[in-house]
Amino acid sequence: MIIKKLVVACCTTALGLGVVAATSYPAEAAVKSYSSCKKLNKDYKHGVGKPGAHDHTSGTPVTNFTRNKAVYNKNTKRDRDKDGIACEKK
Repeated sequence: MIIKKLVVACCTTALGLGVVAATSYPAEAAVKSYSSCKKLNKDYKHGVGKPGAHDHTSGTPVTNFTRNKAVYNKNTKRDRDKDGIACEKK
């Protein structure tokens, strides 16, 4: 009886993990590459950067950019100053 409950619990956990993996995969597939900062800024108004990134500027730094590693990695060519934030603007 205990073994049967253990097997059921293990199978339920394995199926649950499969559902989580299946639902998180399409979100990664939706990440797109933008051909210009103008187009990226339509979806991410103040730019997109890696978590922990800081704007390199002599003025007031942009701090309200979206932090999303996957989107940033698809658009690193848009990060002109190599500070970890693509298309940052106030």
